[in-house]
Amino acid sequence: MQQAAAIPFGYTEFLPSRPSTPFSESSKTFPADTDDVRRLVKENAVIVFGKRGCCMIHVVRRLLLCLGVNPTVREVGEGEESAVFEELGRVPKSGGSAGEVQFPAVFIGGKHFGGLDRVMAAHITGELVPLLKEAGALWL
Repeated sequence: MQQAAAIPFGYTEFLPSRPSTPFSESSKTFPADTDDVRRLVKENAVIVFGKRGCCMIHVVRRLLLCLGVNPTVREVGEGEESAVFEELGRVPKSGGSAGEVQFPAVFIGGKHFGGLDRVMAAHITGELVPLLKEAGALWL
């Protein structure tokens, strides 16, 4: 019986290619041009901005998916963070939103809602579903 040879470290010719991000088509890497930030926030009922490869984006996205919402997710590269933060800071904030924008930044109904901690707190207290319905992200 013949033994299979081991694949040398770093040899990827026969390995299947993996997607660069664990998200579906709704997750995109943010373009270098940040002029579209406010337009994206305005056009999407729920949008999540976060650092490229951040696991907290996945947590927020999974929670929203479990509630029946398919959020748009935009990943921001390291060189683009400051410009995106500046643009996101100009977006109106919802009533309970803290002052400064931090990643992951969740926008619901065109307003900055908060980060992961605010989304989790709103979910636990039962405030999240009515907000999502009001924003048009959840129909039931």
